[in-house]
Amino acid sequence: MAEKRRPVILDCDPGIDDAVALLLAAHAPELELLAVTAVAGNVGLDKTSRNARRVLTLAGTEVPVHAGAAGPMFGEVVTADEVHGADGLLGVPTPEPAFPLSEGAAWDVMWEMALAHSGELEIVATGPLTNLGIALTKYPDLPEHVKRIVLMGGATDFGNTTPAAEYNIYADPEAADLVFRSGIPIVMCGLDVTHKAYFTQEEIDRLEALGTPQAVFAAKTMGFGVEWHQKFLVPGAPMHDPCAMMYALEPELFTGVRCWVGVECQGRHTRGRTVTDAYSDAKSPHGPNVELITGVDRDRFVDHLTARLAAYGTP
Repeated sequence: MAEKRRPVILDCDPGIDDAVALLLAAHAPELELLAVTAVAGNVGLDKTSRNARRVLTLAGTEVPVHAGAAGPMFGEVVTADEVHGADGLLGVPTPEPAFPLSEGAAWDVMWEMALAHSGELEIVATGPLTNLGIALTKYPDLPEHVKRIVLMGGATDFGNTTPAAEYNIYADPEAADLVFRSGIPIVMCGLDVTHKAYFTQEEIDRLEALGTPQAVFAAKTMGFGVEWHQKFLVPGAPMHDPCAMMYALEPELFTGVRCWVGVECQGRHTRGRTVTDAYSDAKSPHGPNVELITGVDRDRFVDHLTARLAAYGTP
């Protein structure tokens, strides 16, 4: 008897690495991908909501895509088009969307799906957490109905947008603060693990050699990351957002620690930093609120992610 598929919403801002996470989710036999909710982030909302539909079209599936926030709850929009290109997908050839945006705002869809699935809904969040922040503000009872959030964001001691802050958290610290204080079980896949979950150029070439449109697309987007991340002294392209999706699919590939994580919203130099007591003698009086992922079996991660993209070529 087949195992029941787990209901999931992917909240994302595609984005090259979000696109690979979306390909993984769309073809995962373990998951029932109920909806994709788009948020402004790597590029503007018009492009992220379009890119989500482009990637799903590439995946050969139609999943409802709902637009969410066009900017953070407070402050100015911070994009990352210098990394992801003007269109958000580095100009890599991708089909036009085969279906339109679905009606309903992202935060309303999260609430409706959470109620419909009786506490079993999981949310994988790979962009700024604005949609979730608005959902928590509009629906204070949401935490009672969400099983867990697996997110890509944050780091324990360094950043990639500022010296202190990782991009997804920096783009909307107030929303992230709401999420981390919500009481929903959280798994945090931040830079601590994503810089260990990398693909070398040889592994990317092997992925591209699979020849399926999905694998070729993923390889072309990954290849840019090899050069970009040389300045971070990472020996390959970090799989930031795919790391969170792979955790949702295969948590046994990862190791972590229960700890407290909070978000700095006020600091002049540290706005957007995720502060943790994981490595501190002084522990937060609030107690642990996060499973902080710190390690990955990289060889198995690469093999399993490649195999999942290879599965697009099997009947």
